[in-house]
Amino acid sequence: MGCGRVGATLAQSLERKGHSVAVVDQSSDAFRRLPADFTGQKVKGLGFDRETLGQAGIEDAYAFAAVSDGDNSNILAARVVRETFGIEKVVARIYDPRRAEIYQRLGIPTVATVRWTSDQVLRRILPLGATDEYRDPSGKVRLVQVDVHARWIGRTVAAVDAAITGRVAFLARFGEGMLPDPGTVLQENDVVHVLAATDDVVAVERTLTRAPGPEEDN
Repeated sequence: MGCGRVGATLAQSLERKGHSVAVVDQSSDAFRRLPADFTGQKVKGLGFDRETLGQAGIEDAYAFAAVSDGDNSNILAARVVRETFGIEKVVARIYDPRRAEIYQRLGIPTVATVRWTSDQVLRRILPLGATDEYRDPSGKVRLVQVDVHARWIGRTVAAVDAAITGRVAFLARFGEGMLPDPGTVLQENDVVHVLAATDDVVAVERTLTRAPGPEEDN
């Protein structure tokens, strides 16, 4: 739902991957953002209207993305699709980060556009400590990118895991993701991604952004 720049890009990406796509927008002009060779459905109407969703084939859908420019429309459409049509793979774009957290707790995955964008910009200009990359629908588990003190370089993933309440999920090395084993040694410029309980993220950040103590050996 929503054929703005995000919706049009998403629709094209899905179609290139071989998926059948239906795009819903209340403005016919919005469909001009789709390329001429787009073969999916274009349905004019409100994305939370059951009849409109029916025309788009919602009953046979595997997933639904609400990416219009309205928070209320997105969350309403997401709830209708999940609760009325039983579609499990549902995500809604939300601009207000506070509302996004509320809907996450209700079990509706959201993408908080403003917070995500600001976090990504700050990540590139300031050492932040820990930046959200994913939260499970309950908000209890987070995947975070963590800045690591230089003194951790040369220590093993096992040493990092032993020092934090969480675990290293993966590393990005030279721009490529890798799944480390306990003996993998951190190298300079590695980007560390940690899975941790939400309540423990601050402690993880505090540990890894400081030099390790003598007890945290290799």
